[in-house]
Amino acid sequence: MTFLTKFSRSINENSYFCRMKQKIVFIGGPGSGKSTIIRKLESQGFSCMHEISREVTKKAQEEGIEQLFLEKPILFSEKLLEGREKQFLDAEKIDSEYIFFDRGIPSVEAYLQYFKTDYPPIFTEKSKKYRYDKVFHFSPWEEIYESDNERYENFEQAVEINGFLLKNYQNLGYDIVEVPKGTIEERSKFILENLSI
Repeated sequence: MTFLTKFSRSINENSYFCRMKQKIVFIGGPGSGKSTIIRKLESQGFSCMHEISREVTKKAQEEGIEQLFLEKPILFSEKLLEGREKQFLDAEKIDSEYIFFDRGIPSVEAYLQYFKTDYPPIFTEKSKKYRYDKVFHFSPWEEIYESDNERYENFEQAVEINGFLLKNYQNLGYDIVEVPKGTIEERSKFILENLSI
């Protein structure tokens, strides 16, 4: 067996080391369809990191705090930042070429900006440190928007938040791909085709 043959076999056997792991983040205001597409992609076998803000909010409600973000925005945001940083690091251990995130680390900072809340520099530092490979944006869509126990914003507020999200990701140098409105199948297909999957 020649050296070249051995080298080629080694590359094939360890191909997962050669693949570029891509972290794909979905952004957009509340109720724009991100989580629905995350669930769709997960059902197709893709690795996905789910939104954690609902878990943080629900746990606080069980402890008697109706809206933790409104009452203690920095504490809520610190919990989110910690959880999303953990998701980012956990993704490094997953043997998948594509990993999809329902919201990203810079989204935490964008919400604080929307609420005009002063926050420590750690939020910006983490946003710059942990970089995603591709950003897909879901525009506000009133026809599918719903409020519930964990989603306190009305549609007009969701539109405003969306603007802060876009601005923050753009300020961090991200190129943003707009996901067109459509059926779940159409939107998920658009994303996969954009990634050449």
